Formats: sequence, C-alpha cells, structure tokens
Amino acid sequence: MSGNKKMQDTESTNEWINGVEEKRIVTKKDIKENTQFSSQQELIETSFRTNHSELQKELSQIIQYFDKINIKEIDPITVSNEQEKLLLKKGFDIIVDETNDLIFRLSNKGIDSKLMKERVVEYFNNYNISSQEIYNWLLSNQNSSNSIFLLGYFNYQGIETNRNDVKAFNLFINALEKNHILVQIYVGDCYKNGYGTIKNEKLAFEYIEKVAYKNFANGQVRIGYFYKNGIGIKKDLKKAFYWYEKAANNGNTIAVCSLGLFYKEGMGVKKDDNKAFELFKQSAEEQFPDGIMMKYGSTI
Repeated sequence: MSGNKKMQDTESTNEWINGVEEKRIVTKKDIKENTQFSSQQELIETSFRTNHSELQKELSQIIQYFDKINIKEIDPITVSNEQEKLLLKKGFDIIVDETNDLIFRLSNKGIDSKLMKERVVEYFNNYNISSQEIYNWLLSNQNSSNSIFLLGYFNYQGIETNRNDVKAFNLFINALEKNHILVQIYVGDCYKNGYGTIKNEKLAFEYIEKVAYKNFANGQVRIGYFYKNGIGIKKDLKKAFYWYEKAANNGNTIAVCSLGLFYKEGMGVKKDDNKAFELFKQSAEEQFPDGIMMKYGSTI
C-alpha cells in the first residue's frame, strides 16, 4: 500500500514536470513568433512611412512646379516668397525652350533685335521670373542646345551682363554643333559683321543660306539682302527678289515692304506702282508704318 502511494506520487511529479516543460516550450515558441511578427510589422510600418514620405516629397515638388508654370493663373498674394524662389529645374527647361520658340517666331516675323530683346525680357516677367534668375541658371545648365544658344543670346544682347561678342560667338558655335537651327542666323551675323570672330562674308552667306533652304523666313530675307547688295556672293537682283518673295509669303513683314520697293523701283522685276502700293499697305497693316517701312527698304 505504501509502495503504491509512492508510485502514484512519482507519476504525479513527472506529469507536473512534463506540464511545466510543455508550457515552457509553448511560451518560447509564442515569444519567437511574436518577435518575428513584431519585426515584420515594424518593417512594414517603416516601409510605409518611407514611401509615404517620398510620396509627399514628390507631391510637394509637383505642386511647386505647377505653381510656377501657371503663375499667371494664381493670385501673387497667395504665393509665398519661398515658393517664388523654388522653381524646379524642369520648369527652367520649359521656359528656356519656350524662349527659343519665341525668338524663332519673332525672327520669322521680322521684328527688329531691340524690340525682340524687350519681348524676351517681358516674357520672363510674365512668369514672374527675372532675367537675372534665368541668366544665373543658364550659367550652370549648359546641357541642351537651347540653353547654350540662350546664354549666347544674353551675351550678344547684353542681358544681365555686358555685351560680349566673343563669348556669344563661342556659345553660338557650341549650339551649332548640337544642330540648333536658329543659331545659324546668329553665326552668320557674327561672320558678316566680325562680331567675336574674323569677318568673313562668304561664310556668313553659307550659314544663312542653309537656314533659308529650310524655309526659315528670317534666313530667306537675309539671303535676299546678300544677293541684293552682293555680300559674300555675286550681286543678283532676280535672286534677291526670289528670296524676298519667299520670305514675304512666310509672313516676314520686312520682306513684304522690301518687295514693295522692288516693284516701285523695278529691281529684278517689272515696275508696278500699284503692286508696290499694295505691299506697302500690307506692311503697314502689320503695324509697320510707311515711314518705318521706307527706312527698312533703304537698308535691306
């Protein structure tokens, strides 16, 4: 009887020990699983916070970009000084490209260089950006043909810097090497007048002729001028008239007035006072008064 009780006590003790061991194993397993779960959860939360932060940053940049590009649609009072200064690089790129397009259009139209310079500066002001800001940006961003040309244009016209024909010419040549079309006119002008380089009228003619054959009105009216006055090429009034007519048909107001003079004087074409009058009238309707047109006609 005593032996049986001893055996029962022993079995009870073993069961208690086994129970404790089992609970200890389960507890370790739970702790391990909980630890893994916590680590995974922390990793997910960290990733979420990181992605959320990056998303907010990108969203902030997009908002800043559109704030600047659409600045004319925004009440200036609501835009902070800090936002005014935080124009993204992409925004400057767009403005530089659009400025190139503006100069291209004005050149084709026959706007003189002084007025064109004023229009360019006015364009920057419309974006609520100073020409000094654009100039500073261009100094550090010379990766595209448009930015290279525009920095050359700033030096050529003396915008936010003293006019420097040598720097302008070198920048124009760099833009030319990147197949910038408009710059060929400026390279031609530099060679024609000896701006920043040795005067070479033959080279001037060759550069501008390339643009004329690409149906660029500014190139066509200039080639007409070269043929009319025998610059870099033998004088030929018929060819001069041909190129002036092409430029006029492409909307160049200087060419329209010049054609009037050709008809008035019978240069390279049969004299026709009525035709001359119509052309002078057309040029005047393009906001070029008769007196100014006659002035252009005496030099082109």
